[in-house]
Amino acid sequence: MTHNTPLSPRPLRHLSQAHRRVMTAGRLRAHGVTAAELNEQCRPGGPWQQLLPHVVLLHPGPPTGEEWLHGALLYAAREDAPEKTPAVPSQPTAEDAHRPAYPEVMITGLAALALYGFSATPPLTSLDHVQVLVPRKRRLRSAGYVRILRTPALPTPRTVTGLPVAPVPRALADAVTELTDGQTVRRLLTEAVRGGHCEPAAVVRELTQAKLLNLPHVIDAVDSLLAEGRSIAEDRLYRMVRDHALPDPVWNVDLRLPGGPHLGGLDAYWPDQAVAVELDTRAPRQDDDTLCSEYTRKREHLERLGITVVYVTPRKLRESPEQQATVVRTALMASADRDPAAYVVVLPR
Repeated sequence: MTHNTPLSPRPLRHLSQAHRRVMTAGRLRAHGVTAAELNEQCRPGGPWQQLLPHVVLLHPGPPTGEEWLHGALLYAAREDAPEKTPAVPSQPTAEDAHRPAYPEVMITGLAALALYGFSATPPLTSLDHVQVLVPRKRRLRSAGYVRILRTPALPTPRTVTGLPVAPVPRALADAVTELTDGQTVRRLLTEAVRGGHCEPAAVVRELTQAKLLNLPHVIDAVDSLLAEGRSIAEDRLYRMVRDHALPDPVWNVDLRLPGGPHLGGLDAYWPDQAVAVELDTRAPRQDDDTLCSEYTRKREHLERLGITVVYVTPRKLRESPEQQATVVRTALMASADRDPAAYVVVLPR
């Protein structure tokens, strides 16, 4: 048998090119390759090679980046029990077409970020390992270049170049667990927000769950991330007002009662209508409950004075600016039907 010999009566044309070049030993047996033939093909200098335990690369030489990742997923998606030779149907079934190629596994960490196109990550070909997320119940060990990460709840994967990939916030958190350089962490987090991949709050939530916010280099990177996220959100708020022809507000102001206490800062304020907009850029941290209470007290105090407060999140500004503009416009129009607000002093912030 040579490496050009057809594998079995089951045709391979329904598989992608990478699937044809990387297969599990069990799948090869399903295609008619005996254990003896497999050992012969994978001999030193032979046409095939063992890429990972029970995963075979069907050509000599190094794997491509695509084959490298497919091999990792094939290894992680294997059942914990020893593989059994399944029946060999004559052609793919409808059930095969709808079954996930890699159930309950996904690429995460730096490899995932590279697939998303992050410029701050090394190219796939220069990585020495790939992190793969699996359910906590799986009895599976890291092997070769595959690092297995168990999680009690798998996130919903994204499909990137045909591969299941963890969402950007989770991939970032898993990458950061292996990074000690603060500059690298800062570049990754900043690119995630600046590139529109996700909002800062989602990243901080994942870092919190991974218990990484006690590391100084991560704390510094998160502070930079939140500043970057607020700057982007402010710019989107400016564009929302301009693009949807809202009246010009006064920007970034503090409100005070005459001769009285400070009422709080606002991102935009329409004095004639007593309508305020505040960006809700809170990130989930351990003190989130305290911060939430402060937001609530501030809003209730302002509304008792007759000031309508509209909270807008960065995500809503990014995904539905027209809808947010409608909310603000409605508040401005409704001001004519309200009792006049209390007099407040407006100061630059």
